[in-house]
Amino acid sequence: MLIVHEREIAALMTRDAAFSAVEKVFAAMADAKAYNFPVVREAIGHEDALYGFKGGFDRAGLTLGLKAGGYWPHNLEKRGEINHQSTVFLFDPDTGKAKAMVGGNLLTALRTAAASSVSIRHLARDDAKVLGMIGAGHQATFQLRAALEQRAFEKVIGWNLHPEMLPNLEKVAQEAGVPFEAVELPGMTEADVIITITSAFSPSLMAEHVSPGTHIACMGTDTKGKQEVEAALLSRATVFTDEVAQSVSIGEAQHAVAEGALKAEDIAQLGAVINGSHPGRQSAEEITLFDGTGVGLQDLAVAAAVVDLAVEKGVATEVDF
Repeated sequence: MLIVHEREIAALMTRDAAFSAVEKVFAAMADAKAYNFPVVREAIGHEDALYGFKGGFDRAGLTLGLKAGGYWPHNLEKRGEINHQSTVFLFDPDTGKAKAMVGGNLLTALRTAAASSVSIRHLARDDAKVLGMIGAGHQATFQLRAALEQRAFEKVIGWNLHPEMLPNLEKVAQEAGVPFEAVELPGMTEADVIITITSAFSPSLMAEHVSPGTHIACMGTDTKGKQEVEAALLSRATVFTDEVAQSVSIGEAQHAVAEGALKAEDIAQLGAVINGSHPGRQSAEEITLFDGTGVGLQDLAVAAAVVDLAVEKGVATEVDF
């Protein structure tokens, strides 16, 4: 079995490689060549932590495995560790033997950012100029870096419940040579693309905060009860997702479906746009929304890619297991 340590990931996995891996697996899902297993996600009653498993099988890429991990909200303040902790396990689909164990913390941030940037590539207007960010935590910086590569953005605007964290976004924008402005939520009407990346259980982005033609990537809702945007916004938008079953059960669409504002059959897979079986955006005035719930196949795709790179560069550790 191969082990790729967390410390090696940054030097191995690029944003381009993560984008390619996620885009391919989304297309495979839409072609019914890859499928996710049911998600297990539980509050463990210790440290306010959420812990669970996401797995699946990509028949096209012959990738089988799972990611184990979750969210420990007090890690940063108590231990100086990031709050999201995870490990990816890959298995040989021919034999069932353990194939690799890969540090999943950075990979989770990269694959989540890759998913939203794939949605921007395929759904945002070509002339999008202003990028809006809701959320300014650890994963928001990854989201911003990846998104800035998808269009010729001329400005970044940002809002966070705790505004003292907004310099995290400003620094990334400045590094990219793009001006940054902190705004109140009504100011999001200026944005052509909006990314929400929070752990909220009540909506901050309302329908009135979004202008016609905007593309929204909702990336924070991955658990029952979480919510980042008003349900009415989904009824105004053409909604896409990574996986419909997760979208309506643990994703942003759960609330709109529960309220009767949206039906599961109204939601399309982003992979269908990638492989050409769905037209995607059909007008400059259309609001498109990507409900990025975070599927196990994303984790497996980037982990498999990083294992290949680790072997190629001689930094994978082989153990007799």
